[in-house]
Amino acid sequence: MIWSEFSDLEIPKSLEVLPIHGKFPEPGILSLITFYVPPYMEGVQALEPISKMTSLQVIQSPNAGVDDVLTILPKGVTLCNAQGVHDASTAELAIGLAISARRGIANFMASQIRGVWTHERHNALADSRVGIVGMGNIGSLIARQLETFNVEVIGFSRTGKNLSRTMSEFDEILPTLDVVILILPLTNESYHLMNRSRIGSMKEGSTLVNVARGAIVDTNALVDALHGRHISAGLDVTDPEPLPPGHPLWSAPNVIITPHVGGDSSAFNPRVRKLIENQLVRFATGQPLANIVIGPLL
Repeated sequence: MIWSEFSDLEIPKSLEVLPIHGKFPEPGILSLITFYVPPYMEGVQALEPISKMTSLQVIQSPNAGVDDVLTILPKGVTLCNAQGVHDASTAELAIGLAISARRGIANFMASQIRGVWTHERHNALADSRVGIVGMGNIGSLIARQLETFNVEVIGFSRTGKNLSRTMSEFDEILPTLDVVILILPLTNESYHLMNRSRIGSMKEGSTLVNVARGAIVDTNALVDALHGRHISAGLDVTDPEPLPPGHPLWSAPNVIITPHVGGDSSAFNPRVRKLIENQLVRFATGQPLANIVIGPLL
């Protein structure tokens, strides 16, 4: 039995899609679900029913990052992520945030709201040295797309794959970077990767872009750096998230914030539907599933 927020998937005849009545599966059908696709961008509410899915075999997350699911994954259940689904949307937002933060778009929008013509000169993305921390699918795509912007790109990864530098070299190179783009998973090692010391060592006038997870950045240190006019920032994720009303990050200068919409664009639905449909064919025919993070079907 399959539960997904999409009611019109093309799936093998041997499988059955459970009816959808609302955003989340109803309590009466939880024990029937064998293949669960949590509703996209519904946070903890989409994961709470999992503990009652006694027949569950597979969770196909619609997200690339699955750190939240790993903490509650039942024993014996296979978890797959949505690697590849968010690449195009997230990459273009990362570059858009970098350009917006460098060119002072937040300042210009504030002037537009006030109806004030304020001419200011800001930094360009062109001629910048851009560090991309995390060289998976999305980071590699960002690097390729940046080739047209007349920038020097330096990738960083734990292993040094895809011609990237290893993270052991990051602290040495960080002070030379004009832009730092974060697109790596949240782990114990990456928590507060951009701490007060590293934010302080960033080049004066440089830009921090986070399209990964909010907790990779020390929010208090970032707020202080923004108020000190040391750096600018473009954030699609924050810590805490959602960012509550009155939080000092809202009123900090030199920052543009989007509400975790990196993967949530018109490009999402066709890509995630294709992934789910392909996975269900594999599931029905006993083929290995794609994008397995952990579980017995690995």
